[in-house]
Amino acid sequence: MASSKTSSKVVNRTSGLASHSNLAPTENGPDRQNKYNSEDILQWSKHVEQIKAEVIEQVKAQMSEVLDKVLTDSLQSFSQSARSSAVENTQQQTDEKPRRHRMQDGKVFVARQSILDELFEISHIQTIYHMFVAALFLFIISTLAVDYIDQGRLVLDFDLFFYAFGQLGVVIWAWFIMFGYTLLGPYHILRQWRELHSNYQWKMPISIATSIVLLAAEMSVLGYFPVYVVLHYQLPTASRFIVILEQIRFLMKSYSFIREMVVAVHRAKSKKDEVARFPSLYSYLYFLFCPTLIYRETYPRNPYIRWNYVRRNFAMILGSLFYLYFILVRLCIPVYMNKSNQPFSRRTLVLAVFHSTLPGMLILLLGFFAFLHCWLNAFAEMLRFADRMFYKDWWNSTSFANYYRTWNIVVHDWLYYYAYQDFIWLLGHRLRSVATLSVFAVSAFVHEYAFTMGFGFFYPVMFCLFAIIGVVFNFTLHDKRKSPVWNIIMWTCLFIGQGVQVCLYCLEWNAQVQCPRTGTGFWELVTPRSWTCNYTG
Repeated sequence: MASSKTSSKVVNRTSGLASHSNLAPTENGPDRQNKYNSEDILQWSKHVEQIKAEVIEQVKAQMSEVLDKVLTDSLQSFSQSARSSAVENTQQQTDEKPRRHRMQDGKVFVARQSILDELFEISHIQTIYHMFVAALFLFIISTLAVDYIDQGRLVLDFDLFFYAFGQLGVVIWAWFIMFGYTLLGPYHILRQWRELHSNYQWKMPISIATSIVLLAAEMSVLGYFPVYVVLHYQLPTASRFIVILEQIRFLMKSYSFIREMVVAVHRAKSKKDEVARFPSLYSYLYFLFCPTLIYRETYPRNPYIRWNYVRRNFAMILGSLFYLYFILVRLCIPVYMNKSNQPFSRRTLVLAVFHSTLPGMLILLLGFFAFLHCWLNAFAEMLRFADRMFYKDWWNSTSFANYYRTWNIVVHDWLYYYAYQDFIWLLGHRLRSVATLSVFAVSAFVHEYAFTMGFGFFYPVMFCLFAIIGVVFNFTLHDKRKSPVWNIIMWTCLFIGQGVQVCLYCLEWNAQVQCPRTGTGFWELVTPRSWTCNYTG
């Protein structure tokens, strides 16, 4: 603006000077004309010098303003970076302190969307989703075509579904018993302990007696009872997994509540003026259904429920189940039925592993999408639970260490805060590697327990993948691997690992059917039948 004003001044003064010089030659005589010409030149020179001085002053003022703004912005950014570095240094120093000085730290819940919900707003990502839906339609059409060619009629046989989800009545009443205890048992036991702990001096005997009662109740109702139901009623596979996974979920939920309440009571004890306020039963009931394993008395909540979003997620869960059914029927069962009546050889085993990579990877993606995205988001929406970070962008991981942290945030948070950090608090920061190994051991044991009880036979595939291969990959393919090549390596390992899992479990399932056990001895139960069964189909 200043330069434009200067230009207008220059134009006005120049035009005025030009008009004056045009009038000068009209006067009589050459001497008088030369006189006016010299005066015009002098006046023009004065005007030019004056304009030059004004332009220089205005340019200096503008440059001064620009430099002041640049210096101010740079100083602000420098101060912000200094503050952030100071905060990081403070956090690092805080992390180095013993955990007993920061027992109140933990997961912070904030309102945020799931990553896939954000990505599905992009048309390109929607197209990938549409491709998977089209593949489901292709499975249905191919199944109908094969049935029509073989049987002469259009048949969609869902006997496998009805078998897998059989005896749902037993599952329902067993679930209500586990839920009823988890809701009322730990809550009232801890409430009574808190009152006795605050009013009586014999705190140590009271705490020991409460721990014994609570441990006995947990092991009876959430430990022994689900196993008894699964084995006594001989539940089919899907029903077994429902009971066992709910058993594990209730155990992790109740442990989180017990752990947080014990810490709150001891924290209040250290501050003599405070009294530990016991939470309401409603907040604990809400925690049992909300999609997190970390107990808080309050969580960020959304203002309303999007019922269309809930219905859409349940519809996608149902579609994922049908997807899984067609993968098993069209891609897995025909391979392992071994209709050629030829025994499995090393060549057949290798071919079966690589044949299982595609269905294995599809099963992994379906399990992630159906449970970690659709199921958890559906319950979060119905409960107006606002923190939807149930996973991160694990598909972009260039290391298995990052993949393990981002694949399942819900379980990872529980393992991190209640296994890893508590282990470090008890044994010190020098044993971080031991703490990491303990987390892998717990995860491997729980996964193997779930698969053993779900399938009805012991085959330590999951334990070996987590406790051995997972540990090796975690320390070798670590976070320093940043190249995109490592993302390709990670996906290659996932494909092979899923192929191995699907192949070995399908082989063992078929061997259990072809060569049933004849005894009940220990080695008879823990030895995989596929190692000794020479069936021919």
